[in-house]
Amino acid sequence: MRILVTGAAGFLGSHLCDRLLAEGHEVVGMDNFITGDPQNLAHLAGNEHFSFIRHDVTQYIFVPGKIDAVLHFASPASPNRNSPYGYPNLPIQTLKVGALGTHNALGVAKAHGARFLLASTSEVYGDPEVHPQPESYWGRVNPIGERSVYDEAKRFAEAMTMAYHRYHGVDTRIVRIFNTYGPRMRLDDGRVIPNFIKQALRGEPLTVYGDGSQTRSFCYVDDLIDGIYRLLMSDEHEPVNIGNPAEFTILELAEIVNKITGNNAGVVFLKSERDKDDPQRRCPDITKAHTILGWEPKVDLEEGLRRTIPDFKRRLAQA
Repeated sequence: MRILVTGAAGFLGSHLCDRLLAEGHEVVGMDNFITGDPQNLAHLAGNEHFSFIRHDVTQYIFVPGKIDAVLHFASPASPNRNSPYGYPNLPIQTLKVGALGTHNALGVAKAHGARFLLASTSEVYGDPEVHPQPESYWGRVNPIGERSVYDEAKRFAEAMTMAYHRYHGVDTRIVRIFNTYGPRMRLDDGRVIPNFIKQALRGEPLTVYGDGSQTRSFCYVDDLIDGIYRLLMSDEHEPVNIGNPAEFTILELAEIVNKITGNNAGVVFLKSERDKDDPQRRCPDITKAHTILGWEPKVDLEEGLRRTIPDFKRRLAQA
């Protein structure tokens, strides 16, 4: 297939391009580099099956030639207000790429009779009251909170995707992505794994907010991309959770990072900076992915971190 990937220079988008090319497809990457990094695609220079268009998907999208699939991954994704790449600092852009960008990407799929896959998020569940979260759970989202620019943009994107499927007959898919980590994450992303790895490699104590009892589930990027590819090749039109259901407390994560890096500085506990809409627990129910796609994660947290840390170490040395 000839496949358009929006947000191709992002952490997930670049790994997705690699997988699609490895499967023998031709890939057209698209990004405007607001949060994407050209270095994430540098290794594809000269690949005859990869081409790139610098473009803002909130503007009309034109791609010459036939397109067989559109994977819409363009969007800021970090909730960290201290990061320049966090969506709290890019609120209008985040809303526009979720609304106008999704509309334009769906328009490409409709015009070409192509299948369409939307990168949605576990954030559509908000601060959940149900654990783990199945796709049938409608969520608990604050529509005017600081995080709402991302949460509601993705919820709207899901609604528009299903509208195009029901009204225009577009062959759509929706993946709800849970916390993912791995090589190529931005060093200044602001999320917990990049923060911990950087502190550990510098020999600093890892900063744990509150008592560290809040939990997250962390999925290694290769596992996530495998699930997304299986979904693309499936006939499932409604949302599917892709993530790792193994829950870890933030304190457990800190201890694992310190062990792998040999950091003896320990942790330091600070007063919680938790946003009132930031969930204490977030964990996917992956029954649907297992049943429909035959998918489950294979890389455990310690192994995934061992694969990730050398990439961070190399880039920190170059910074």
